[in-house]
Amino acid sequence: MFKDFVSEGKVRKASPDLALAKSLVSTAELDLVFLQKTEITKYSARKVISNYYDVLRSIIEAIAVLDGYKVYSHEAFTPFLKEMNEELISTKFDRFRKIRNRINYYGEGITIEEVKQYREEILVIINTLREKYLRRLG
Repeated sequence: MFKDFVSEGKVRKASPDLALAKSLVSTAELDLVFLQKTEITKYSARKVISNYYDVLRSIIEAIAVLDGYKVYSHEAFTPFLKEMNEELISTKFDRFRKIRNRINYYGEGITIEEVKQYREEILVIINTLREKYLRRLG
C-alpha cells in the first residue's frame, strides 16, 4: 500500500510543487522528442526502452508532486497509481519497471520488436496520464 511507503520514508508528504511538476513534464517532453528520433537497433534497444521508462516515471512523478508527494522509490509509484484507481496503468508500470531493472542491473537483453511494442504501450500510458492529470499545467 502507498501509505506503507510513506511510513517507511520512501515517500514524503510535501506541499504541491507546480514549478517542479512543470519542469518534470518539460524534461520528459524533450526526452520524448529525442527518443522518437532515435532509431531502434540491436545496439540502442536497451537504452531506448530504459529511457522510455524514465519518461513514464517522470510523468508519474509530476502527478505525485502535484498531489504533494516526494517519491524516493520507483516501487512506490505502483501503489500510488492504484490509489488513483489506475489499476491497469499501475500493473503495466510495474512490469516496465521490472523489465528496466533486468536490463540495467542484470544484463538481460531485449529485442527490437519488444522495444517497439513496449514503446507503443508506454506512449499510450503517457498520453492517458497527461490528458487525465496534467492538463492543468498548460
